[in-house]
Amino acid sequence: MQPLILNDVDSCVQAIIERVGTRLMVGTPLGIGKPNHLLNALYRRVAADASLHLMLMTALSLERPSGNNELEKRFLGPFAQRVFGDYPQLEYMQALHAGTLPANVVISEFYFKSGALLGNARAQQHYVSSNYTHVVRDMLAAGVNVILQMVARQERDGQVSYSLSGNPDLTLDIHAPLRAAQKPGRKIAIVGLVNNQLPFMHGDAEVAPEFFDLVVDNPAYAHQLFGVPSMAIDPAEHMIGLYASSLIKDGGTLQVGIGNLGDACVYALQLRHADNARYRQLLDTLGVQKKFGETIEQLGGVERFTTGLYAGSEMFSDGLLHLYQSGILKRRVYDHEQLQQLLNQGRISESVGAETLKALLDAGVIHTPLSAQDVELLRHFGILRPDVGYQDGALRLADDTRLEADLNDPESFSRIVHQALGARLANGVLLHGAFFLGSNWFYEQLRGMPEAERRLFAMTAVSKVNEIFSDVQLEQRQHRHARFLNICMKMTLLGAASSDTLASGQVVSGVGGQYNFVAMAHALKQGRSILMLKSVRREHGKPVSNILWEYAQCTIPRHLRDMVITEYGIADLRGKQDWEVIAALLNICDSRFQEALLAQAKDAGKIMVDYRIPDAFRENLPEKLQTTIQPLRNAGLFPEFPFGHEFTAEELVLGKALTDLKSRSRTLGGKLAIALGLLMPQSRRPYQSCLQRMALAQPRTFQEKLLARLVTAALAASGAE
Repeated sequence: MQPLILNDVDSCVQAIIERVGTRLMVGTPLGIGKPNHLLNALYRRVAADASLHLMLMTALSLERPSGNNELEKRFLGPFAQRVFGDYPQLEYMQALHAGTLPANVVISEFYFKSGALLGNARAQQHYVSSNYTHVVRDMLAAGVNVILQMVARQERDGQVSYSLSGNPDLTLDIHAPLRAAQKPGRKIAIVGLVNNQLPFMHGDAEVAPEFFDLVVDNPAYAHQLFGVPSMAIDPAEHMIGLYASSLIKDGGTLQVGIGNLGDACVYALQLRHADNARYRQLLDTLGVQKKFGETIEQLGGVERFTTGLYAGSEMFSDGLLHLYQSGILKRRVYDHEQLQQLLNQGRISESVGAETLKALLDAGVIHTPLSAQDVELLRHFGILRPDVGYQDGALRLADDTRLEADLNDPESFSRIVHQALGARLANGVLLHGAFFLGSNWFYEQLRGMPEAERRLFAMTAVSKVNEIFSDVQLEQRQHRHARFLNICMKMTLLGAASSDTLASGQVVSGVGGQYNFVAMAHALKQGRSILMLKSVRREHGKPVSNILWEYAQCTIPRHLRDMVITEYGIADLRGKQDWEVIAALLNICDSRFQEALLAQAKDAGKIMVDYRIPDAFRENLPEKLQTTIQPLRNAGLFPEFPFGHEFTAEELVLGKALTDLKSRSRTLGGKLAIALGLLMPQSRRPYQSCLQRMALAQPRTFQEKLLARLVTAALAASGAE
């Protein structure tokens, strides 16, 4: 049945209530798939009517940055307007932050924007800890009866279709069970809101109109997508990316997410491919090969990418698109087990020829004489041309030429090869993704692609990307030499990782798909999980080790330990004895904390009392790392922004100064230094452009004069010129 097409969001809200009643259990996608205008209209309606109840189950509610104090607001205001444009704020999030969320509204997320809701009691209390692939199960158990989704619309030859675009992840998985529940009388509403700023993605993401019950289609609700700005990559992050790049096998599979560590790995992979001699020299100069060469040779590689990579990654983001444009993401996979196996074995290639037919026949994929099913399969994968038909036991060409289908007959075989074969395999994909999130550049690239090129990036259900249960043999063949790169916050010396929650129980982000990918790495014959973390972080102005003896929270249990990377190297933990795990992690720990951690392990009886950390790993210090990296940065390697950025020159200078100011203000000594800086004589002249950017070049009020002095002192302290 065709959906009801509506022109405004308020009418849609009324139609939803009429369909399902006053208890609205709403599921809506994470990230950019949220229909913000519709969600805002629904929230306003419920907030104004106590007889209605709204429970919203979602994740990653994206908000334009606004700042927590006057300086941050002055810095972020113009930046947000330029970068995020008319992206509408989510009103339920504004109320959640302000503590004004009404009692008849519950917001339950399974993944927070990192750190955004620390200390927010209401958000923390209603958080659901769930694997990405279990979210649909949990939504159904909670009684979800409404799905709201932003969609793209396309009309071709008079036929309208819609695309779930960057968020087919959960919607595809929940659609069928909701429709099944509807038959015995459950009242549901599946709703789309059209925004053609979304790239129209095909494959599983493309759905027919009857997929929806209601569709809001009005250009007034189109808005800019949430573009994630690039942030500066520091030397430690670049080193982690370099190590990770050496563990990726040519011809393999990659999963990598958004953020600095993912971008650092992508940069290093590009260097490995485009300037291989320099890349290898870099590994030697930095001692990577000397310390970890055996691991790299066994599990990864340092050569250029000849076969290239395929991406099986829940998130499709800038980094993977950069790898595609660099000629690295180029290994296509096909949804046919035996065809994929023949490709993996090198018995066929993507170029179609006589040997393709012979190999398929020998493998029993096709038969002789060819059947109608054989012809359809060969046509689908481009082995036969699209205009080749099948009639009365023979092939029929567009000009009505008849070709006998007996492949054992030399003459018939020759005629088929010369008159009916395609040029190369078709319907392969370079990536399977469940959702995408990226920069404004990323969205522009996707929107500007020809359709045939965009089809190479297959957006599909999270159950297909994050698990291998749907077709184990096929996915084993597609995901060969899989490397799943994820980020964690803390690692215990016994190999357990915490990636989403502080020791206090406060949730920073969420499990998301991390556990899924770790489990997949162990299930796939050639798969490896790689957890990346910086060895230290600063708390209250002091360095604290991210590698600990124990930690109160655990995302990945130690029995699933695999590979870990810090800026000081690689630890291969799979199948190792506990003492070996401890030793390997100590080797990549910051040396300021090594001896204390080793003592804890000895006290617990988990490592030999006479064990000593090897000399080669006893100088893991940030100062030495900085000294080693700086000449390389001066030579053009390891840039802060390898893929560009959206900051002005003044914003780059201000960003560093204000970040340093915020860091110093966390300690008593830092606060005293700031106060002293305010008392010292100042000249604003060198910093006029920065003060102009902050609207403080001509301060009038006492507050503005104080802010101008504070910014000037911060710029001077940061070494700005």
